[in-house]
Amino acid sequence: MRLARLWLTDFRNYSTVEVAPAPGLTVLTGDNGEGKTNLLEAVAWLATMSSFRGAPDDALVRSGCEAAVVRAEVAPGDGRAVLIEAEVPAAGRTRVLVNRQRLRRARDLLGALRVTVFSPDDLALVKGGPAGRRRWLDDTLVAVDPRHDALVTDLDKVLRQRNALLRQAGGRVTTDVAATLDVWDTRLGEVGESLARARAALVERIEPVVGKAYDRVAGGAAQVTTTYDAPWRAEGLAASLPAVRQDDLRRGVTTVGPHRDELSVAVGGLPARSHASQGEQRSLALAMRLAAHELVTEATGSAPVLLLDDVFSELDAARSDALLAHLPRGQALLATAGAVPAGAVPELVLRVRAGNVAPAAGPPGGPA
Repeated sequence: MRLARLWLTDFRNYSTVEVAPAPGLTVLTGDNGEGKTNLLEAVAWLATMSSFRGAPDDALVRSGCEAAVVRAEVAPGDGRAVLIEAEVPAAGRTRVLVNRQRLRRARDLLGALRVTVFSPDDLALVKGGPAGRRRWLDDTLVAVDPRHDALVTDLDKVLRQRNALLRQAGGRVTTDVAATLDVWDTRLGEVGESLARARAALVERIEPVVGKAYDRVAGGAAQVTTTYDAPWRAEGLAASLPAVRQDDLRRGVTTVGPHRDELSVAVGGLPARSHASQGEQRSLALAMRLAAHELVTEATGSAPVLLLDDVFSELDAARSDALLAHLPRGQALLATAGAVPAGAVPELVLRVRAGNVAPAAGPPGGPA
């Protein structure tokens, strides 16, 4: 898969810009705050319709403008071209076209453009709370097979409805509340069990891939284990939900289910979140991203576009060299506030300054 061309209008700090990345490695250089990450964010947004920085859609619109426009021409690898166009208003509903056809559902965009994002915030994959690891699991599930998006979306809808009912009940159980809870419990049991099975299967499949990637990035062998922790699965969600109903009503929130599960990651038999050094945690986070990238490539037959957002500034020289040496083949866009990393062999170097993008002076791979 390859991003052939990207056009932005009134996106973040860009009034208008057109970028044609190289088929291999393109390096974006420039000082902090000039717009390098914004370019990567635009590409990733077209793939997922969400910001990897966690920003709401209205934040993507340039200050003082009514809407941002993001367009991309993608070569999926099967000889055809796909044109993706999105209008993101400062207020209102986003409009997306694929090959000039209006997108009916967000999930219909899945697979048109696939990306793997590496960012300094990836440390939270290991060091942060379980929500980030659940999101990584679900994002990988959907990228491997877009049909999983329905499970993830349905779970979110069911939880919103059940939690709204719990809050409205105010701790009181009437006949109507009990009957409606029974309906939502049945639906949550169906969707939750299916999603948990898919997650557990993915964890089992990806564990050896994460281990191999970690050994490459860290420069040595280590025992990496991944475990999907869902205590409710021993009895099943259908039995677990009635057992906690009174507690849920008191708290006004659903306390059991896939939305509370954990992905435990260990190095050398010790929990990585609490026992690994920061360097080991960064290596593990990189390994998790690389492993997901490998599974998606294997499942789809086409490597996602790699987006590397200034990750080398957070790594020591040895880990930087190891990551560069083991970057997957395919197209990659690397943003850096410093010089082109030693060991990188870019086909194209672009200088980003104040919302403008131009070829950097000097040959590719030379000083920017």
